[in-house]
Amino acid sequence: MDYDTVTPEAFGASLRGFGFNILVRDVPRTARFLNQVFGLSIHRLSPDFAIVAQGCNVMQLHSDGTYHANPLSGLLPENPPRGAGIEIRLYDCDPDSAARKAEAAGGTVLQRPGDKPHGLREAYILCADGYAWVPSRPLADNPKGDMT
Repeated sequence: MDYDTVTPEAFGASLRGFGFNILVRDVPRTARFLNQVFGLSIHRLSPDFAIVAQGCNVMQLHSDGTYHANPLSGLLPENPPRGAGIEIRLYDCDPDSAARKAEAAGGTVLQRPGDKPHGLREAYILCADGYAWVPSRPLADNPKGDMT
């Protein structure tokens, strides 16, 4: 599917499995952050919307204004952070590279990359809206035990 030219109706009809619509104050800022830090692909970028892809997985960014008739709009906090209680995990995403890029892109490294007992090397990175992005990769992909 060409995410840059697909119609909203065709895109919506194609969605299956789990999906994430993430409400953000500034769609272009968040899209830029996700691209610069995690290498995610950005499609259909506008002030109100973006399709974000990692391989065959997609999610959507929406500005607050697009949710004016949505039942969640009344629950949005006036001040960030917004994302407390959810981890947005990006598997097959290098946590060391992401952590090096995060602050320059406007993020905060909440936890530096580290090897975890559940078999992943991961980091916790907050975007400007306070969502926790967790890039990770299997420890087997890091045979030298590099802790950079």
